[in-house]
Amino acid sequence: MSEKPISPLRQRMIEDMMVRNFVEKTRNDYIRHVKALAAFLKRSPDTATPENLRQFQLHQTQSGVHPPGINSSVTALRFFFTVTLDRPDMARHLTFVREPRKIPTVLSPDDVSRLLEAAPGPKYKAALGVAYGAGLRVAEVVALKVSDVDSKRMLLKVEQGKGHKDRLAMLSPQLLVLLRDWYRISRPRIWLFPGQDPTNHLTPRQLNRAVHAAAHIAGIKKRVTPHTLRHSFATHLLEQNVNLRVIQTLLGHVKLDTTALYTQIATNTIRAVTSPLDRLTPLNRYQTPP
Repeated sequence: MSEKPISPLRQRMIEDMMVRNFVEKTRNDYIRHVKALAAFLKRSPDTATPENLRQFQLHQTQSGVHPPGINSSVTALRFFFTVTLDRPDMARHLTFVREPRKIPTVLSPDDVSRLLEAAPGPKYKAALGVAYGAGLRVAEVVALKVSDVDSKRMLLKVEQGKGHKDRLAMLSPQLLVLLRDWYRISRPRIWLFPGQDPTNHLTPRQLNRAVHAAAHIAGIKKRVTPHTLRHSFATHLLEQNVNLRVIQTLLGHVKLDTTALYTQIATNTIRAVTSPLDRLTPLNRYQTPP
């Protein structure tokens, strides 16, 4: 049975994304969002009118699509209309939705220790150790190659992280021990954390499942994901009085504002601040009537 041929319009969009070196996941996401618009219109997406786009976004909201999903759709459709169709006037009819900024979940150092010890095997223990010990995103953890570990300079090379940028991450002595333990057991050749098929690396979903399993075994009631370990890495560094700019560099954040979010959850830092109330002359206390 032959596959359905790709339409010239979709092929053009794919080529436009390839020219800009979009990764495969981004290309697939963009195509998926354009297909959703076409399904809503019940006709080719290049025939959409401004009113169609307004109705589509209203439909998304009424259907319970969360702000991140809507904003992802807006980004994809703006690319489609601006680049592929050369109709930049349509982009202004697509509205980003304000996302409520929530304080991320952070584990205590003791929770992290118990989580790593409960990991299902040395591979996952080492991978979760990277997420916490170097503060890497889950996609960056699973895509590490054996050659990315520089034990001489105590660095990890992160290739094409978020924003298609390379950067260097820290490699602590304890993390190097975990990685060497895993390497001695498995001798991975290319990918540091290979999947069931050694020619492919572990998937983010597999690592996510491992975190959930470890959290359950460790008795951690909070909702834990691999990204929770990245949040914990940043928060614990801040509580150790590491400069916010340094943490920004380690995390690979473009904007300092993104890193500054951790100042809201660094409890040691909050507790260390003296309230201006405590600097006042001691106030008279009310006496209990006899």
